[in-house]
Amino acid sequence: MLFSYRAKSKEGEIVEGVQDAEDRFVLAHELRSHGSIPLSIQQQGASLSDRMSGLTNILSRISVNEQIILTKNLSGMLKAGLSLSRALSVLKKQTKNQRLDKILTSISDDINGGGTLSSGLAKFPDVFSKLFVSMAKAGEESGSLAGALSDIGVNLEKSHTLTKKIRGALIYPGVIVSAMIVIGVLMFAFVVPTLASTFKELGVDLPTSTRILVFFGNFFSNNLILTFVLIIGGIAGLFFLFRAQFMARYIDYLVVRLPLVGNLAKELNTARTARTMSSLLLSGVSITRAVEITKDVVQNIYYKKVLDEAMTAVQKGFSFSKVFEENNHLYPIMMSEMIAVGEETGKLSDMLLEIALFYESEIENKTKNISTIIEPILMIVIGVGVGFFAISMISPLYSILGSIS
Repeated sequence: MLFSYRAKSKEGEIVEGVQDAEDRFVLAHELRSHGSIPLSIQQQGASLSDRMSGLTNILSRISVNEQIILTKNLSGMLKAGLSLSRALSVLKKQTKNQRLDKILTSISDDINGGGTLSSGLAKFPDVFSKLFVSMAKAGEESGSLAGALSDIGVNLEKSHTLTKKIRGALIYPGVIVSAMIVIGVLMFAFVVPTLASTFKELGVDLPTSTRILVFFGNFFSNNLILTFVLIIGGIAGLFFLFRAQFMARYIDYLVVRLPLVGNLAKELNTARTARTMSSLLLSGVSITRAVEITKDVVQNIYYKKVLDEAMTAVQKGFSFSKVFEENNHLYPIMMSEMIAVGEETGKLSDMLLEIALFYESEIENKTKNISTIIEPILMIVIGVGVGFFAISMISPLYSILGSIS
Protein backbone atom coordinates (compact mmCIF):
# COMPACT_ATOMS: atom_id res chain seq x y z
CA MET A 1 0.00 0.00 0.00
CA LEU A 2 1.13 3.53 -0.74
CA PHE A 3 1.23 6.14 2.02
CA SER A 4 1.96 9.85 1.89
CA TYR A 5 3.75 11.08 5.00
CA ARG A 6 5.04 14.20 6.73
CA ALA A 7 7.94 13.77 9.15
CA LYS A 8 10.48 15.80 11.08
CA SER A 9 14.07 14.89 10.17
CA LYS A 10 17.11 14.73 12.49
CA GLU A 11 18.00 18.26 11.41
CA GLY A 12 14.52 19.52 12.40
CA GLU A 13 13.28 19.95 8.82
CA ILE A 14 9.77 18.93 7.73
CA VAL A 15 9.97 16.38 4.91
CA GLU A 16 7.15 14.95 2.82
CA GLY A 17 7.03 11.90 0.59
CA VAL A 18 5.17 8.84 -0.65
CA GLN A 19 6.32 5.34 0.28
CA ASP A 20 5.12 1.77 -0.07
CA ALA A 21 4.60 -0.12 3.20
CA GLU A 22 2.56 -2.98 4.66
CA ASP A 23 0.63 -0.56 6.93
CA ARG A 24 0.96 2.72 8.86
CA PHE A 25 2.69 1.06 11.82
CA VAL A 26 5.44 -0.42 9.66
CA LEU A 27 6.04 2.89 7.87
CA ALA A 28 6.12 4.81 11.16
CA HIS A 29 8.66 2.35 12.57
CA GLU A 30 10.79 2.64 9.44
CA LEU A 31 10.78 6.45 9.61
CA ARG A 32 11.77 6.37 13.29
CA SER A 33 14.57 3.92 12.57
CA HIS A 34 16.05 6.54 10.22
CA GLY A 35 15.87 9.19 12.92
CA SER A 36 12.72 10.93 11.67
CA ILE A 37 9.63 11.68 13.73
CA PRO A 38 6.36 10.87 11.87
CA LEU A 39 3.87 13.75 11.97
CA SER A 40 1.13 12.36 9.71
CA ILE A 41 0.66 9.27 7.54
CA GLN A 42 -2.20 9.06 5.02
CA GLN A 43 -3.07 6.08 2.81
CA GLN A 44 -3.09 6.79 -0.93
CA GLY A 45 -5.32 5.09 -3.54
CA ALA A 46 -6.57 2.37 -1.23
CA SER A 47 -8.43 -0.53 -2.77
CA LEU A 48 -11.78 -1.72 -1.41
CA SER A 49 -10.12 -4.57 0.50
CA ASP A 50 -7.59 -2.14 1.99
CA ARG A 51 -10.37 0.20 3.07
CA MET A 52 -12.28 -2.67 4.63
CA SER A 53 -9.11 -3.71 6.46
CA GLY A 54 -8.71 -0.18 7.79
CA LEU A 55 -12.34 -0.14 8.89
CA THR A 56 -11.81 -3.45 10.69
CA ASN A 57 -8.88 -1.97 12.58
CA ILE A 58 -11.00 0.98 13.68
CA LEU A 59 -13.91 -1.20 14.76
CA SER A 60 -11.70 -3.74 16.55
CA ARG A 61 -10.98 -1.46 19.48
CA ILE A 62 -9.07 -2.74 22.47
CA SER A 63 -11.45 -3.23 25.39
CA VAL A 64 -10.59 -2.80 29.06
CA ASN A 65 -10.90 -6.57 29.51
CA GLU A 66 -8.24 -7.12 26.84
CA GLN A 67 -5.96 -4.61 28.56
CA ILE A 68 -6.45 -6.39 31.90
CA ILE A 69 -5.64 -9.78 30.35
CA LEU A 70 -2.63 -8.25 28.57
CA THR A 71 -1.14 -6.81 31.78
CA LYS A 72 -1.76 -9.94 33.84
CA ASN A 73 -0.34 -12.31 31.21
CA LEU A 74 2.68 -10.09 30.58
CA SER A 75 3.32 -9.77 34.32
CA GLY A 76 3.01 -13.53 34.80
CA MET A 77 5.46 -14.32 31.98
CA LEU A 78 8.02 -11.80 33.26
CA LYS A 79 7.77 -13.29 36.75
CA ALA A 80 8.31 -16.74 35.20
CA GLY A 81 11.62 -15.53 33.77
CA LEU A 82 10.76 -14.80 30.12
CA SER A 83 12.38 -11.81 28.48
CA LEU A 84 10.12 -8.88 27.61
CA SER A 85 10.49 -9.34 23.85
CA ARG A 86 9.76 -13.07 24.17
CA ALA A 87 6.69 -12.39 26.33
CA LEU A 88 5.35 -9.88 23.80
CA SER A 89 5.90 -12.41 21.01
CA VAL A 90 3.82 -14.99 22.90
CA LEU A 91 1.04 -12.45 23.51
CA LYS A 92 1.08 -11.51 19.82
CA LYS A 93 0.46 -15.14 18.84
CA GLN A 94 -2.41 -15.45 21.31
CA THR A 95 -4.37 -12.32 20.43
CA LYS A 96 -7.17 -12.35 17.88
CA ASN A 97 -7.60 -8.57 17.85
CA GLN A 98 -5.96 -7.21 14.68
CA ARG A 99 -5.25 -3.80 16.15
CA LEU A 100 -3.71 -5.22 19.32
CA ASP A 101 -1.58 -7.52 17.16
CA LYS A 102 -0.17 -4.49 15.29
CA ILE A 103 0.38 -2.54 18.50
CA LEU A 104 2.28 -5.45 20.07
CA THR A 105 4.37 -5.72 16.90
CA SER A 106 5.22 -2.01 17.07
CA ILE A 107 6.14 -2.21 20.78
CA SER A 108 8.20 -5.35 20.21
CA ASP A 109 10.10 -3.68 17.35
CA ASP A 110 10.81 -0.67 19.58
CA ILE A 111 12.16 -2.87 22.36
CA ASN A 112 14.33 -4.85 19.93
CA GLY A 113 15.63 -1.49 18.71
CA GLY A 114 16.70 -0.47 22.23
CA GLY A 115 13.50 1.22 23.36
CA THR A 116 11.44 0.61 26.49
CA LEU A 117 7.98 -0.79 27.09
CA SER A 118 6.68 2.53 28.44
CA SER A 119 7.92 4.47 25.40
CA GLY A 120 6.23 1.91 23.13
CA LEU A 121 2.98 2.17 25.07
CA ALA A 122 3.12 5.99 24.97
CA LYS A 123 2.82 5.91 21.16
CA PHE A 124 -0.78 4.71 21.54
CA PRO A 125 -2.42 7.25 23.88
CA ASP A 126 -5.89 6.33 22.61
CA VAL A 127 -5.35 2.79 23.97
CA PHE A 128 -3.01 3.10 26.94
CA SER A 129 -3.77 5.87 29.44
CA LYS A 130 -1.19 8.12 31.12
CA LEU A 131 -1.73 6.07 34.28
CA PHE A 132 -0.84 2.88 32.42
CA VAL A 133 2.29 4.39 30.84
CA SER A 134 3.51 6.13 34.01
CA MET A 135 3.18 3.01 36.17
CA ALA A 136 5.00 0.95 33.53
CA LYS A 137 7.79 3.56 33.39
CA ALA A 138 8.07 3.62 37.19
CA GLY A 139 8.30 -0.18 37.19
CA GLU A 140 11.10 -0.09 34.62
CA GLU A 141 13.05 2.51 36.62
CA SER A 142 12.67 0.59 39.89
CA GLY A 143 13.45 -2.78 38.30
CA SER A 144 10.03 -4.24 39.19
CA LEU A 145 8.21 -4.10 35.86
CA ALA A 146 6.36 -7.37 36.51
CA GLY A 147 4.98 -6.03 39.79
CA ALA A 148 4.03 -2.72 38.18
CA LEU A 149 2.14 -4.51 35.38
CA SER A 150 0.32 -6.62 37.98
CA ASP A 151 -0.68 -3.42 39.83
CA ILE A 152 -1.87 -1.86 36.55
CA GLY A 153 -4.06 -4.92 35.95
CA VAL A 154 -5.56 -4.70 39.44
CA ASN A 155 -6.17 -0.95 39.05
CA LEU A 156 -7.88 -1.40 35.65
CA GLU A 157 -9.96 -4.29 36.96
CA LYS A 158 -11.18 -2.38 40.03
CA SER A 159 -12.07 0.70 37.99
CA HIS A 160 -13.83 -1.37 35.32
CA THR A 161 -15.76 -3.37 37.93
CA LEU A 162 -17.05 -0.21 39.61
CA THR A 163 -18.19 1.25 36.28
CA LYS A 164 -19.93 -2.02 35.34
CA LYS A 165 -21.75 -2.19 38.68
CA ILE A 166 -23.11 1.34 38.33
CA ARG A 167 -24.19 0.78 34.71
CA GLY A 168 -25.76 -2.54 35.65
CA ALA A 169 -27.73 -0.93 38.49
CA LEU A 170 -29.16 1.67 36.08
CA ILE A 171 -30.22 -0.84 33.39
CA TYR A 172 -33.36 -1.97 35.24
CA PRO A 173 -34.93 1.50 35.66
CA GLY A 174 -33.85 2.35 32.09
CA VAL A 175 -35.70 -0.67 30.68
CA ILE A 176 -38.83 0.09 32.76
CA VAL A 177 -38.94 3.74 31.65
CA SER A 178 -38.43 2.75 27.99
CA ALA A 179 -41.25 0.19 28.24
CA MET A 180 -43.53 2.82 29.83
CA ILE A 181 -42.91 5.24 26.96
CA VAL A 182 -43.60 2.62 24.26
CA ILE A 183 -46.76 1.31 25.98
CA GLY A 184 -47.98 4.87 26.60
CA VAL A 185 -47.57 5.83 22.95
CA LEU A 186 -49.37 2.64 21.77
CA MET A 187 -52.28 3.26 24.17
CA PHE A 188 -52.59 6.84 22.97
CA ALA A 189 -52.43 5.69 19.36
CA PHE A 190 -54.95 2.77 19.52
CA VAL A 191 -57.02 2.87 22.73
CA VAL A 192 -57.73 6.58 23.24
CA PRO A 193 -59.02 7.28 19.67
CA THR A 194 -61.50 4.38 19.97
CA LEU A 195 -62.92 5.73 23.24
CA ALA A 196 -62.86 9.30 21.87
CA SER A 197 -65.00 8.32 18.87
CA THR A 198 -67.51 6.67 21.25
CA PHE A 199 -67.71 9.81 23.39
CA LYS A 200 -68.19 11.94 20.26
CA GLU A 201 -71.06 9.79 18.99
CA LEU A 202 -72.81 10.05 22.35
CA GLY A 203 -72.21 13.80 22.55
CA VAL A 204 -70.66 13.64 26.03
CA ASP A 205 -69.16 16.76 27.62
CA LEU A 206 -65.50 15.88 28.17
CA PRO A 207 -63.51 17.15 31.18
CA THR A 208 -60.21 18.99 30.54
CA SER A 209 -57.99 15.99 31.38
CA THR A 210 -59.92 13.80 28.93
CA ARG A 211 -59.68 16.43 26.16
CA ILE A 212 -55.90 16.56 26.67
CA LEU A 213 -55.65 12.77 26.33
CA VAL A 214 -57.89 12.79 23.25
CA PHE A 215 -55.77 15.50 21.62
CA PHE A 216 -52.56 13.50 22.08
CA GLY A 217 -54.35 10.27 21.12
CA ASN A 218 -55.50 11.74 17.81
CA PHE A 219 -52.03 13.16 17.11
CA PHE A 220 -50.28 9.85 17.84
CA SER A 221 -52.88 7.86 15.89
CA ASN A 222 -52.55 10.06 12.79
CA ASN A 223 -48.77 10.45 13.05
CA LEU A 224 -47.53 7.19 14.58
CA ILE A 225 -44.30 6.99 12.57
CA LEU A 226 -43.60 10.69 13.11
CA THR A 227 -44.17 10.20 16.86
CA PHE A 228 -41.55 7.44 17.10
CA VAL A 229 -39.16 9.48 14.94
CA LEU A 230 -39.62 12.45 17.30
CA ILE A 231 -39.06 10.26 20.37
CA ILE A 232 -35.90 8.68 18.92
CA GLY A 233 -34.72 12.11 17.68
CA GLY A 234 -35.35 13.60 21.12
CA ILE A 235 -33.36 10.84 22.84
CA ALA A 236 -30.50 11.22 20.30
CA GLY A 237 -30.61 15.01 20.75
CA LEU A 238 -30.35 14.68 24.54
CA PHE A 239 -27.48 12.20 24.11
CA PHE A 240 -25.45 14.61 21.95
CA LEU A 241 -26.42 17.56 24.15
CA PHE A 242 -25.10 15.80 27.26
CA ARG A 243 -21.88 14.96 25.42
CA ALA A 244 -21.38 18.54 24.19
CA GLN A 245 -18.37 20.32 25.68
CA PHE A 246 -20.31 23.43 26.72
CA MET A 247 -22.73 21.26 28.77
CA ALA A 248 -19.99 19.47 30.75
CA ARG A 249 -19.86 22.03 33.56
CA TYR A 250 -23.66 22.01 34.07
CA ILE A 251 -24.00 18.23 33.88
CA ASP A 252 -21.08 17.67 36.28
CA TYR A 253 -22.64 20.18 38.69
CA LEU A 254 -26.00 18.41 38.49
CA VAL A 255 -24.58 14.90 38.89
CA VAL A 256 -22.97 15.56 42.29
CA ARG A 257 -26.12 17.25 43.62
CA LEU A 258 -28.85 14.86 42.57
CA PRO A 259 -30.33 12.74 45.37
CA LEU A 260 -29.03 9.15 45.43
CA VAL A 261 -26.93 9.62 42.28
CA GLY A 262 -24.97 12.51 43.83
CA ASN A 263 -23.65 10.48 46.79
CA LEU A 264 -22.78 7.61 44.47
CA ALA A 265 -20.88 9.97 42.14
CA LYS A 266 -18.94 11.46 45.08
CA GLU A 267 -17.94 8.04 46.37
CA LEU A 268 -16.98 6.86 42.87
CA ASN A 269 -14.72 9.89 42.28
CA THR A 270 -13.23 9.54 45.78
CA ALA A 271 -12.45 5.85 45.19
CA ARG A 272 -10.91 6.57 41.77
CA THR A 273 -8.81 9.44 43.11
CA ALA A 274 -7.53 7.44 46.06
CA ARG A 275 -6.79 4.22 44.14
CA THR A 276 -5.06 5.99 41.24
CA MET A 277 -2.80 8.08 43.49
CA SER A 278 -2.07 5.11 45.74
CA SER A 279 -1.07 2.93 42.76
CA LEU A 280 1.19 5.63 41.32
CA LEU A 281 2.86 6.47 44.64
CA LEU A 282 3.47 2.77 45.37
CA SER A 283 5.07 2.47 41.92
CA GLY A 284 7.50 5.28 42.75
CA VAL A 285 5.87 8.14 40.81
CA SER A 286 6.35 11.59 42.36
CA ILE A 287 3.34 13.06 44.15
CA THR A 288 3.01 16.00 41.72
CA ARG A 289 3.05 13.66 38.72
CA ALA A 290 0.60 11.32 40.51
CA VAL A 291 -1.87 14.15 41.05
CA GLU A 292 -1.47 15.29 37.43
CA ILE A 293 -2.27 11.80 36.11
CA THR A 294 -5.16 11.35 38.56
CA LYS A 295 -6.68 14.55 37.16
CA ASP A 296 -6.94 12.79 33.77
CA VAL A 297 -8.58 9.73 35.35
CA VAL A 298 -11.46 11.55 37.08
CA GLN A 299 -14.09 12.76 34.63
CA ASN A 300 -15.92 15.45 36.62
CA ILE A 301 -14.66 18.99 35.92
CA TYR A 302 -15.08 20.05 39.56
CA TYR A 303 -12.92 17.16 40.81
CA LYS A 304 -10.28 18.11 38.24
CA LYS A 305 -10.29 21.62 39.70
CA VAL A 306 -9.72 20.29 43.23
CA LEU A 307 -6.78 18.19 42.01
CA ASP A 308 -5.34 21.27 40.28
CA GLU A 309 -5.48 23.06 43.63
CA ALA A 310 -3.87 20.04 45.33
CA MET A 311 -1.00 20.01 42.84
CA THR A 312 -0.41 23.74 43.35
CA ALA A 313 -0.41 23.23 47.14
CA VAL A 314 2.16 20.42 46.91
CA GLN A 315 4.41 22.46 44.62
CA LYS A 316 4.31 25.35 47.10
CA GLY A 317 5.03 23.06 50.04
CA PHE A 318 1.60 23.39 51.65
CA SER A 319 -0.43 20.61 53.24
CA PHE A 320 -1.88 18.18 50.72
CA SER A 321 -4.81 17.24 52.99
CA LYS A 322 -5.88 20.87 53.50
CA VAL A 323 -7.15 21.14 49.91
CA PHE A 324 -9.42 18.11 50.34
CA GLU A 325 -10.62 19.43 53.70
CA GLU A 326 -11.65 22.73 52.06
CA ASN A 327 -13.59 20.81 49.38
CA ASN A 328 -15.59 18.48 51.63
CA HIS A 329 -18.70 19.12 49.48
CA LEU A 330 -16.98 16.91 46.87
CA TYR A 331 -14.59 14.72 48.87
CA PRO A 332 -15.83 13.27 52.19
CA ILE A 333 -14.15 14.32 55.48
CA MET A 334 -12.60 10.86 55.74
CA MET A 335 -10.49 11.62 52.65
CA SER A 336 -8.76 14.66 54.16
CA GLU A 337 -8.33 13.02 57.58
CA MET A 338 -6.75 9.85 56.17
CA ILE A 339 -4.45 11.88 53.91
CA ALA A 340 -3.40 13.99 56.93
CA VAL A 341 -2.53 10.80 58.82
CA GLY A 342 -0.62 9.51 55.79
CA GLU A 343 1.39 12.75 55.57
CA GLU A 344 2.26 12.61 59.27
CA THR A 345 3.27 8.93 59.27
CA GLY A 346 4.90 8.88 55.83
CA LYS A 347 2.43 6.22 54.66
CA LEU A 348 0.31 8.29 52.29
CA SER A 349 0.00 5.54 49.66
CA ASP A 350 -1.24 3.05 52.28
CA MET A 351 -3.84 5.49 53.63
CA LEU A 352 -5.06 6.24 50.10
CA LEU A 353 -5.42 2.53 49.42
CA GLU A 354 -7.51 2.16 52.59
CA ILE A 355 -9.77 4.98 51.40
CA ALA A 356 -10.15 3.34 47.97
CA LEU A 357 -11.03 -0.05 49.45
CA PHE A 358 -13.58 1.49 51.82
CA TYR A 359 -15.45 3.49 49.18
CA GLU A 360 -15.28 0.69 46.60
CA SER A 361 -17.02 -1.50 49.17
CA GLU A 362 -19.60 1.25 49.82
CA ILE A 363 -20.32 1.59 46.09
CA GLU A 364 -20.71 -2.17 45.72
CA ASN A 365 -23.26 -2.27 48.56
CA LYS A 366 -25.20 0.74 47.26
CA THR A 367 -25.40 -0.52 43.68
CA LYS A 368 -26.92 -3.74 44.98
CA ASN A 369 -29.69 -1.71 46.63
CA ILE A 370 -30.31 0.81 43.84
CA SER A 371 -32.93 -1.35 42.14
CA THR A 372 -34.69 -1.90 45.47
CA ILE A 373 -34.77 1.87 46.11
CA ILE A 374 -35.82 2.87 42.58
CA GLU A 375 -38.50 0.17 42.19
CA PRO A 376 -41.09 1.75 44.57
CA ILE A 377 -40.46 5.18 43.00
CA LEU A 378 -41.16 3.74 39.55
CA MET A 379 -44.29 2.00 40.88
CA ILE A 380 -45.57 5.32 42.25
CA VAL A 381 -44.91 7.07 38.91
CA ILE A 382 -46.63 4.27 36.99
CA GLY A 383 -49.53 4.29 39.45
CA VAL A 384 -50.02 8.05 39.10
CA GLY A 385 -49.92 7.78 35.30
CA VAL A 386 -52.36 4.85 35.15
CA GLY A 387 -54.65 6.55 37.69
CA PHE A 388 -54.74 9.79 35.69
CA PHE A 389 -55.49 7.85 32.50
CA ALA A 390 -58.20 5.75 34.15
CA ILE A 391 -59.97 8.72 35.79
CA SER A 392 -59.82 10.75 32.57
CA MET A 393 -61.36 7.92 30.55
CA ILE A 394 -63.89 6.72 33.15
CA SER A 395 -65.29 10.16 34.10
CA PRO A 396 -67.17 10.58 30.77
CA LEU A 397 -68.59 7.05 31.16
CA TYR A 398 -70.10 8.03 34.51
CA SER A 399 -71.62 11.07 32.79
CA ILE A 400 -73.22 8.78 30.18
CA LEU A 401 -74.60 6.44 32.85
CA GLY A 402 -75.95 9.43 34.80
CA SER A 403 -77.79 10.77 31.77
CA ILE A 404 -79.29 7.34 31.00
CA SER A 405 -80.65 6.89 34.52
